[in-house]
Amino acid sequence: MGSGDKATSSRLSRRYSTALQRYLTQERRASLQAAEKLGRQALAAGLGTVDVARIHGQALIRLGTSNGIVMQAGRFLVEALTPIENNGRLFRLKATIRRRTGALAAANRQAKQEIVRRKGVETALRKSEQHNSLLLKEAIHMQEHLRHLSRRVLSAQEEERKQISRELHDEIGQILTGVTVRLATLKKEAAVNTKGLEKKIASTQRLLEKTMEIVHRFARELRPPLLDELGLIPALHAFMRQFTKRTHIPIEFTAFAAVERLNSDKRIVLYRVGQESLTNVAKHAHATRVNVSIRRLGGLVRMEIHDDGKSFQAQRVLSATRVARLGLLGMRERVEMVGGGFSVESAPGRGTTIRVQIPMSDSRRG
Repeated sequence: MGSGDKATSSRLSRRYSTALQRYLTQERRASLQAAEKLGRQALAAGLGTVDVARIHGQALIRLGTSNGIVMQAGRFLVEALTPIENNGRLFRLKATIRRRTGALAAANRQAKQEIVRRKGVETALRKSEQHNSLLLKEAIHMQEHLRHLSRRVLSAQEEERKQISRELHDEIGQILTGVTVRLATLKKEAAVNTKGLEKKIASTQRLLEKTMEIVHRFARELRPPLLDELGLIPALHAFMRQFTKRTHIPIEFTAFAAVERLNSDKRIVLYRVGQESLTNVAKHAHATRVNVSIRRLGGLVRMEIHDDGKSFQAQRVLSATRVARLGLLGMRERVEMVGGGFSVESAPGRGTTIRVQIPMSDSRRG
């Protein structure tokens, strides 16, 4: 830490001690507002959760460390941490994912524009066999180049999600777990003396547990640990349970065990297709039931997601170029990236079926 950072931290520590003392003596509501203001100042100065916790500990040492002071100071600490938790690393990481998604959308739009241009050239040169042969070679080369580019963008995005998930679990989760354990210990000690303090500690514990649950949910959505640790089927089961709990839409899920023999890229594709499909069901379909099946057909794995909700014009959506349509387009691109096929069927009164077929073997090129 440089001299400027140390000076900033020292000034903030003094202001924090003063505000905490005022809170503990009389001016509770005004001091809580001061705690939030101090949290914003800490965030602007580049300080994190651990730094604020350290400043809080130093302030407690100055004021005394009796159980009563520690209990009352807990709410002040939570208020000071709120701006950091709301505006910290999680939002920056989500912004990074949005930038990656925008880059992929731009690449897809450029690809479509280039394909349209080359089709026009093909029509103009159709009379010349030599030109047609040359154009065909260029088109094949362009397709391979675009496929390779899309693969690199999606792979980089997947790796980034994996790193974000680990960071959320390893750093934020550990800090909040430590605070929760400490509060649980203080709760037991305070139960002998003061019932009011026990209620305050329990309330603080519930707030921290809720924060941990939100952090873990973000981590699961970014990159579910079950996908790497136990496999595709447990990861989908876990996601579907949370989906049903959140939306009250029941899901019937069937799969064959040998699907776990697919390589990591293909299992990730199937998981993302299931995740994105169910997200679309929750947003748009107004469905009452969903069926998800993963079956083996010869040398292929077929995944089908069917809902009984309202229909839409599938072909028009797949032909759209707007960013809002990247849900289906992104699924199709992921499937084609691993040598598979993707289709959508939707009709009034019959709901929507998304169908994916991926080869079991890895004999394709690339």
